[in-house]
Amino acid sequence: MTVLPLAADGEAAGLAAFLQRLLKYDRAAAVRLQASGQALAVFGRAPALDVVVVRVVELAGPVELDVTVSAGELLERVEPSEVTVPAAVTGPAWAGMLPPRAGWVEQAGLPESVRLGRAVQAAIAEFKARVEELPEDKRTRTELDRIGAEIWGRTLGSTPLPLRAAHAAYVFGLLRPDAPASLLTAGPWLRLRTPYGSVALRRAGGLPGLGVTPL
Repeated sequence: MTVLPLAADGEAAGLAAFLQRLLKYDRAAAVRLQASGQALAVFGRAPALDVVVVRVVELAGPVELDVTVSAGELLERVEPSEVTVPAAVTGPAWAGMLPPRAGWVEQAGLPESVRLGRAVQAAIAEFKARVEELPEDKRTRTELDRIGAEIWGRTLGSTPLPLRAAHAAYVFGLLRPDAPASLLTAGPWLRLRTPYGSVALRRAGGLPGLGVTPL
């Protein structure tokens, strides 16, 4: 088994919290691990939001790794100073369509983190209010998806980044008022980046097997 030495105790806590959030929405979640040098990127699918969420973990030593594993088994192997990589699993379709490692260009026009957080909170409140206004017999999956797609498809600032990307960053603990956020693009990919990780999505086509119903 491969053992990854972590740079600090805080890295273990951050990774564990990220995996717990994934498992909250999908107990069978898988994650793809890519390590190069002293950085470990943990890729997970954000349920229903059509995005890939990336948590970056700092390692104590250089490692080269690329494997897809069970998120639950990985969580069980997170220790204060290290994490043991479990056996590989057959990856879901999204794990084979990851954003590129290079070629990213920063784009202007994204609101600051505080405003992004407020926009997400306002959108969550709007979704709940609009659902509550529906008669019981109209609260179908189709109608909920329609409302969710309309709200979370709105773009942020003067950018093409949809609100669902900020929502995913908020849900997974990557979007915080004291942490700067930026938007980068690479071909059809958009990436919302903060010091705690990233949310990436394709502008055309989306990722296989995902929907748009809010979390």
